[in-house]
Amino acid sequence: MKRVLTLLFCAGMALTAQQLRRAPGFALPDAITGQIRDLYDYRGKAVVLEFMMTTCPHCAAFAEILGEVHQKYPDRVEVISIANTNTDNPATVKQYAAGHKVGYLILFDMGQMEYSYVQKPTVDLPHVYVIDANGYIRSDFGYGIMSHDIFEGRGLFTEIDRALNAVNSSKK
Repeated sequence: MKRVLTLLFCAGMALTAQQLRRAPGFALPDAITGQIRDLYDYRGKAVVLEFMMTTCPHCAAFAEILGEVHQKYPDRVEVISIANTNTDNPATVKQYAAGHKVGYLILFDMGQMEYSYVQKPTVDLPHVYVIDANGYIRSDFGYGIMSHDIFEGRGLFTEIDRALNAVNSSKK
């Protein structure tokens, strides 16, 4: 019985460790201004990090939800989208940003930063990570049937609130 409890405890710790991995750092150019943005610049804020493509219809629909996040949590949450230079360029990003009234950052990546997050060669777009104010990934979701509420409902707001509350609880 003692071995079973020890095994269960270790398995639970392994799952927790996987869920709370440190968000990989990055320094990427802003797709519109060219200014370099670094994840460390947003330490102390939660970050919603989205991998997207301007021709992806699900990404376009998700842009509205990200805009709501940007407005609801202006001082506590930074919204950052990442476009890949293999599929997008400054012109397509500017057109996308204007067409969807994007008020949050869109950065360019050549795939290395995306891989450091996703840790596999392909990614379902959009893919979103919620990073807490201490730099830990609290949750991540690829677009699919099981994540419908995140990308088309109110589920992302619940995840953001959890990340904000987790950091506030650990300060007490």
